[in-house]
Amino acid sequence: MRKFLMVLLVLCSTIGAQAETKFNERPKLVVGIVVDQMRWDYLGRYYDQFQTDGFRRLIDEGYSCDNCLINYLPTVTAIGHTSAYTGTTPAFHGICGNDFFIDDEKAYCCGDSTVRPVGTDNNKRGKMSPRNLLSTTIGDQLRMHTDFRSKVVGVSYKDRAAILPAGRSANGAYWLDTDNGQFITSTYYRDELPDWAKAYNQQLKKNKELQKVGKRVGFYPLCGHITADMAIAAMKGEQLGQGEATDMLCISFSQTDVIGHEWSTRGEHTDEAYLELDKDIAKLLKAFDEQVGKENYIVFLTADHGAAHNFQWMEDHKMAGGAWRVKEDVMGSGLKAYLRDKLGADLSIINGINSYRVYLNHGRIAELGLELSKVKEALIDYARQMPHVQFVMDFEKVNTWSVPDVIRSRALLGYHPHRSGDLLLVLEAGWYEFWTGGSSPVGTTHGEWNPYDAHIPLLFYGWKVEHGSTSREVHITDIAPTICQKLHIQQPNACVGEAIIEVVEGD
Repeated sequence: MRKFLMVLLVLCSTIGAQAETKFNERPKLVVGIVVDQMRWDYLGRYYDQFQTDGFRRLIDEGYSCDNCLINYLPTVTAIGHTSAYTGTTPAFHGICGNDFFIDDEKAYCCGDSTVRPVGTDNNKRGKMSPRNLLSTTIGDQLRMHTDFRSKVVGVSYKDRAAILPAGRSANGAYWLDTDNGQFITSTYYRDELPDWAKAYNQQLKKNKELQKVGKRVGFYPLCGHITADMAIAAMKGEQLGQGEATDMLCISFSQTDVIGHEWSTRGEHTDEAYLELDKDIAKLLKAFDEQVGKENYIVFLTADHGAAHNFQWMEDHKMAGGAWRVKEDVMGSGLKAYLRDKLGADLSIINGINSYRVYLNHGRIAELGLELSKVKEALIDYARQMPHVQFVMDFEKVNTWSVPDVIRSRALLGYHPHRSGDLLLVLEAGWYEFWTGGSSPVGTTHGEWNPYDAHIPLLFYGWKVEHGSTSREVHITDIAPTICQKLHIQQPNACVGEAIIEVVEGD
């Protein structure tokens, strides 16, 4: 009996030790990579052209979620980056677009008048922070879990793609000021650029290719090359992955979005962008191997949204689609006359149309003595008569509107009552916003619920990730809880996603 009790005691101690080891076991570094405007089908389109140590290394050795969807509206950059790292949607994290209105006041997602630029005198480029973000990120949770011993850094060409993924408690976020060709930050993070960032900026001053393209660097693969090099400089300079606590590096490649908006989803520019990006991915993985160790880091790669094919390309191939010309077809003379005749009002009652959402000027409507409900009804009636508008909804009544569940669900998850506007328009498949004077006639855009905008890649690679794939539907909001589950830390505080069990079971 005594011998049996001793064996049982040893067994229980062993199990306890194993459990303790598991919950304390983490990689040295977590790396998030977002490729701006990358459609899921690009993985297959370019697979045979990718080199073996870039995207194909992630695909062939990692885990691919082949049916990852964005589960909210609209599908745009700031929201996508934020949702991937918070595990939630605009309804909760509050980043409702690149630009949006907060109670009638126009706001840029990262604009912050209370901070100063660091590394530049350009207030327009540098007065940025994550203050508009209402929820925590993976990095914030990691920092709190380790009593802020973990380091979290964000790097991108775009300010919003560096700032929002890194979160509110990040040690740093760095983005490119195209006016001076330097990576900058703001006083939200620090009063002076770190020495490693200064050193890298000195290298950029000597970069002849960058000097040649200047402010248009985003239209060239060079933008990805310098982003990758800046991320490596940040990893080495901040000694990420070298301490006792797990660190995090958030990287976003933006040139793919700039090129897509200009030249769309097909053609030599897009082909070059992804084949050159493949080299950047390979360079990053090699640097992680050398700096942290191949078995000591975990990577996820995804996109913030996809993109529609160019409308003219679709028409040329006898498929439906077209340009929804906002200035002419929506905000033109027809609407002006309608508002005058129907309400005795003018366009001042509309703050703007942004990503298929109509923002009403509530203050102006009250000044004119109009009922908000009547204004909405009138605009809904008008929008229903617009060609190629399939659905139009009052955000506050979406739950009872006669629309398909997929639209209703994504509209609700994308709606914040103080930041998302009043009405939502859904266009027929293949149609998208076109701003005369601002949109490229041979380019494209994004923002809708359709698979071309909402179906994105999701790859996991590295520490305790087994090779495989799934066609099961998962969502962009599932990324954060999956990484947090792997790290044995709490999910972000507004997370609505679910951990992807196939990835977690590799633990």
